[in-house]
Amino acid sequence: MGSEPVVIDGGDRSCVRLLLELRGHLAGLEPGTVVHLIAGDPAAPIDLPAWCHLTGHAYLGPVAADTPTYALRVAERPRATEPDSPWRPAARG
Repeated sequence: MGSEPVVIDGGDRSCVRLLLELRGHLAGLEPGTVVHLIAGDPAAPIDLPAWCHLTGHAYLGPVAADTPTYALRVAERPRATEPDSPWRPAARG
């Protein structure tokens, strides 16, 4: 695992769409990878830590940058969420 974070530019997407896309990006990364997410949605500082708590990823907090950016660390075994609802835990079968 490299020392440089993976940067994902979420632009001004709404948090729901952003979390759906983020989930896909994180699935392809090695556990322990640090991600810097650029997110202009004003709800991101509230929604991102809550989503990390729900899924098991580690929320590391805001990053000093020119645009709103937040850091997280990819979990080894993240908890799944519903396919179309990234804020709801996946139903257990």
